[in-house]
Amino acid sequence: MDEGAGHYYVYVMTCADGSLYSGMTTDAVRRVREHLSRGTRSARYTRSHPVTGVAALWEAPDRSSASRLEWRLHHMTRSQKDRLVAHPRDAGHEFVAYDEAVRMAIWNSARTS
Repeated sequence: MDEGAGHYYVYVMTCADGSLYSGMTTDAVRRVREHLSRGTRSARYTRSHPVTGVAALWEAPDRSSASRLEWRLHHMTRSQKDRLVAHPRDAGHEFVAYDEAVRMAIWNSARTS
């Protein structure tokens, strides 16, 4: 995973109450850190629903593709989201689905930095 210019990521995070939060970013570690901080740079939702992990993470080829996947996630039912999280490659051929090891590395890096 090479974060930097031109890279867009779409993520699904688990929250303490069992809910899921999805978003997109150009820097996954920074964005997870912001959600964990529960400060002004976090999302309003994650301030009242603390995040507990990264359930899914995809790299998109461009901002437009990332925005489309984020829109799809926001309009899915919970069962549809659960299915996609369980089978991340179903997001589409244009997305790179990152495995548990990468998601844990991002989570751990965000928690310690």
